[in-house]
Amino acid sequence: MTTIDSYNPADPDDLVASVPSTGADGVAAALAGARAAQRGWWELGAAGRSLALTRAAAAIEAAAEELVALVVREVGKPVAEARGEVARTVAIWRYYAQAPFAAAGEVHEPAAGPGLLLTRRRPYGVAGLITPWNFPLAIPTWKAAPALAVGNAVVLKPSSEAVAVALRLAELADLPTGVLTIVPGGAEAGTALIGGADVVSFTGSTGVGRSVIAGATERGIPVQAEMGGLNAALVLPDADIAQAAAHLAGAVAGYAGQKCTATSRVIAVGDAYEPLAEALAKALGRTPAADPAAPATACGPVINRQALERLTGAIDTARAGGATVLAGGGRADRAGWFLEPTLVENVPAGHPLLEEEFFGPLAVLLPAADLDEAIALANDTRHSLSTSVHSRSLDVALAAADRLDAGMIRINAPSSGVDFHLPFGGAKGASYGSREQGQTALDFYTASRTVSVLPAGAY
Repeated sequence: MTTIDSYNPADPDDLVASVPSTGADGVAAALAGARAAQRGWWELGAAGRSLALTRAAAAIEAAAEELVALVVREVGKPVAEARGEVARTVAIWRYYAQAPFAAAGEVHEPAAGPGLLLTRRRPYGVAGLITPWNFPLAIPTWKAAPALAVGNAVVLKPSSEAVAVALRLAELADLPTGVLTIVPGGAEAGTALIGGADVVSFTGSTGVGRSVIAGATERGIPVQAEMGGLNAALVLPDADIAQAAAHLAGAVAGYAGQKCTATSRVIAVGDAYEPLAEALAKALGRTPAADPAAPATACGPVINRQALERLTGAIDTARAGGATVLAGGGRADRAGWFLEPTLVENVPAGHPLLEEEFFGPLAVLLPAADLDEAIALANDTRHSLSTSVHSRSLDVALAAADRLDAGMIRINAPSSGVDFHLPFGGAKGASYGSREQGQTALDFYTASRTVSVLPAGAY
């Protein structure tokens, strides 16, 4: 029997979970069970679904410390961030627990004569969700909770590196059999899920995301995909350099840079370059890669050996091409997959660090003569999710925000950060389809129907 084995990235000898891998037949069975359960779930009505989601939130909240420990152990998230993720997860379940009562359509006047025109939104049936490891509670929740709230059943394939958290989340939610099913597995399970679900939502790498989009669109079903991003931070000469450096250090090194909203390119405008380089290098030096279970840790391990080797390999080739390492640059002296937070400058043109997402505590520092050049550099990427702008001038920052190709722009704040009740998504190749979160998620998981009612005897 093939198994999914999940190890602790801070202690690679620690096997967190080993569960049977679901193949295509298992996914087909899960989809059939979900389809059978969906009608009853829908017929619970607004009150029934709202109560079930509210109870799920309460159960997750009651198990908060258990979940925090499991998140720290399975994905290496620093304990303070893990607590924040659990709290956000509870809040998302509660937020969507109110959604069943929200209006799901509109009434319109007919163009002529008596009658009634109205629109209604109804669930597709079974939502197939594919989620990553970096937010093992929050991302499955912000996909599943809205899908469930509007009456879909859910089949969720989590990342193999976060399977224990996903299984425990579903246990705590304790929804009716078939309404929320976890299918641990690899590419075969993902392909089967895309091939059988009625609506698909994916978060993960760009390459896999494109295959998900292709499979879903070939079937003609709704699909959304959140993929890779190369996020920039623009620092203007009038910025509070110390504050900007602190924000950037958090956005580069927090959770070892393993957030889709992390900063990987820092663009210093004009005279901001030298003071920012010094301040940011010092700030990163004060953010060592350390035990994620320690309360003061901000930067834990990267997820696995392959991720660490990809990062160190990129640093080595950049150095060979003439780049200078201003901070970090090497593995931390401890067991596990730890890289010291790293800042490099003078990276040669065309190097992958300037063009690809590396998902680690690593950023490139770039100069720009003026704001126009900085915006051009920031926009010179095939995918961008979040960009930050640092300036004391609100007018300048807002004007820059209008010109930046990014799904989210944060002013005088780290690029890393999400408000779960607002639309979430990127620009260019970072996203496909409808935005996630907030009202947009409820719309994505439902189809609109137009109903025309004529008085009896009318024709």
